[in-house]
Amino acid sequence: MKISENWLRERVALAVGRDALIERLDMIGHEVESADPVGAGLDGVVVARILACTKHPEADRLQVCEVDAGDERLQIVCGAPNARAGLVAPLARIGARVGDLTIKAAKLRGVESSGMLCSAKELGLDADASGLLELPADAPVGAPLARYLGLPDAILDLGLTPNRADCLSVEGIATDVAAAFDLPLAPLAVEPVPPQSDRHIEIRLDAPADCPRYCGRYITGLDTAAPSPAWMRERLRRCGLRPISLLVDVTNYVMLELGQPLHAFDAATLAGPVGVRRARSGESLRLLDEREVALDEAFLVITDGDRPVALAGLMGGWDTRVHEATADVFLEAAHFAPAALAGRARRLGLHTDAAHRFERGVDPDLPRRALERATGLIVEAAGGTPGAILEAVSAAHLPVRAPVRLRRARIRRVLGIDVADAEVTRILAALGMQVEAAGDGWIATPPSRRFDIAIEEDLIEEVARIHGYEKIPDHAPSGELAGPSLREDRIAPGLAREQLAARGYLEAITYAFVAREQLVDWGLDEGVVALANPLSADLSVMRTSLLPGLVAALAANRSRQQARVRLFEVGRAYHATADAPRETARIAAAASGGAFAEQWGEAVRPLDYFDVKGDLESLLALAGTEAGAFTFSAGGPGWLHPGRAATVLREGTVVGHLGALHPQLQKRLDLDEDVYVFELDLDGVAPRPVPVAGELSRYPSLRRDIAVVVPDEVTWAQVRETVREAVGPVLNDVFLFDRYVGHNLGSGMKSLAMGLILQDRYRTLTDQDADSCVTRAVAALERGCSATLRG
Repeated sequence: MKISENWLRERVALAVGRDALIERLDMIGHEVESADPVGAGLDGVVVARILACTKHPEADRLQVCEVDAGDERLQIVCGAPNARAGLVAPLARIGARVGDLTIKAAKLRGVESSGMLCSAKELGLDADASGLLELPADAPVGAPLARYLGLPDAILDLGLTPNRADCLSVEGIATDVAAAFDLPLAPLAVEPVPPQSDRHIEIRLDAPADCPRYCGRYITGLDTAAPSPAWMRERLRRCGLRPISLLVDVTNYVMLELGQPLHAFDAATLAGPVGVRRARSGESLRLLDEREVALDEAFLVITDGDRPVALAGLMGGWDTRVHEATADVFLEAAHFAPAALAGRARRLGLHTDAAHRFERGVDPDLPRRALERATGLIVEAAGGTPGAILEAVSAAHLPVRAPVRLRRARIRRVLGIDVADAEVTRILAALGMQVEAAGDGWIATPPSRRFDIAIEEDLIEEVARIHGYEKIPDHAPSGELAGPSLREDRIAPGLAREQLAARGYLEAITYAFVAREQLVDWGLDEGVVALANPLSADLSVMRTSLLPGLVAALAANRSRQQARVRLFEVGRAYHATADAPRETARIAAAASGGAFAEQWGEAVRPLDYFDVKGDLESLLALAGTEAGAFTFSAGGPGWLHPGRAATVLREGTVVGHLGALHPQLQKRLDLDEDVYVFELDLDGVAPRPVPVAGELSRYPSLRRDIAVVVPDEVTWAQVRETVREAVGPVLNDVFLFDRYVGHNLGSGMKSLAMGLILQDRYRTLTDQDADSCVTRAVAALERGCSATLRG
């Protein structure tokens, strides 16, 4: 929300400077994201009128202009396409400073120029650099531009929270500022405009729960050439809106001033009656941006007869738009229920100021006042004959703000301080509430614009922020603090993080809210938990896995020239159950790019399955060798590559998955290189035995190497377990150091070479002991793995 500082000060007579105002806005919950000065340093810039223009003798794109500067006539060479006789525009006289340029007398292609006619961008007033800043024809020639436009000023960009829709207007912000500084709010006098014609149209509310109030008014005989007042155009610019035409500018201005969106229809295009109803499946509407959109029952439409002419609360229709020749308008202002419009604009890829306000809640008592204000501004600028305000209302469906009880003891309990009764009463009254004393506290009825006040804690928040958070003293907690619980029988998440960080992974934190379509792409949408009121369509459900968000983060990094990406996350996944959503602690990782960072000591090669499997095994090794055997079974869920995937088991129970993404999923995600991932159930891998010190053997170890030929389907895990069982406790370790496949072995066969480390705790092993162990191992492999000893 952008707001002009001068406009705000017009409503609240502040005696403090800009820095103090910004600090107070921050402290009352309206964070000032930026404060951009406007129009500072415009000394020497005046209002001027171009009297005549002639073509430059030496340049086709330049004109030689005779300019009236008030006290003298000057010759100015100008290249602006809109320079013409009669135009009133800013003139920077000799000696004035415009941006980084100091204006001097100069010759342009041999013609003298005694100043510079300026665009809005050159003066720092707007981004428009297409031509000279056009001022009204009645602007006082020779007057300082800064004084005429009410400069200098500052544009305050406020980061408002979604619950404070009432502050999406100057009046809303001014109310809070006045309360914070204990100053009166200058009232905005909105005088009723008496009707001068009896023209009317029937209004029907066919969806009263969605639109309980609809107001409209005819204004006929407008001067179609009337421009918007200069002061209005400047305020719109400073609030981030570009001036367009009188009717559009007035509706935008009233929306910024009061917070009520309005819409103007060309009255000649309406036959009546005007209605509000749900759209029907199969209907379509051409919008003001010239898009044709398909509608269904989720949308609310304004109708003429039975014909949809506008998307209620979102955007007007093309067929009923106002244009340069529009002399008769039907001006509407309505109250729409936030639930009826929430998410509708996002479905169509729209973001309009009206939708932004209506989705959050607009004062249901505001439409008539806003119509009177807009009518007065239009008639003042363009004449015309206004009719009576026409209104259809369903009182039973209008929101009503219920009284809320506030107790002194509760204020003390929540804030930790006592706030004087007079101060509490002042704050609540300054915020527009009706306040009554009630024994142990107050009964406060919020104004109709405050949708966010419903319970006692809401009132306490109002008291705290206006009274001042800085007035709440800091108190150190008393009592004895319990130390952290350090359990040796579980792998702490911090230890898992350190392990993956040591392997070159960076920790990521992704949203627990994701788009349903993202989970559908992965095939992970079963048992999804949907949010009742999502902030956006892209955050509509809870994630069922950490991997979709993690891979999206990886893709974002790769799209920013990061060729080698390693990310991991520790978080929770959510699944719907019959009773309540179930949370599961997970640890996941995603990797792509080279196996090693670019260096001189290692040849460049792409990451493969075994690289990531090694990273995963290093994580599992934290559980210790006696914590229950982890095994890998070939294959995995559908989002993994069928030939490069494994399921991770712990004593037969699935605890995770590992592998490369399925090529089809990789294509849908627009990933141009293989991505390897793993995800583990943290509770499944975390248990481990308490470490116990053991005696080291004083006797030397022996090593024996054997190579066996086994069928392809026999895994190393099977071979390893077979050897462990056959050799027994003297086998200290067994590891694979070579795998060979060749024509000489035969089709479907492979050779595995392994090293056996043999050691006894009580004696030195002999060669005969070692040979016996090898014999038992080979015999067991022949029986259990169809292996043959390779010569």
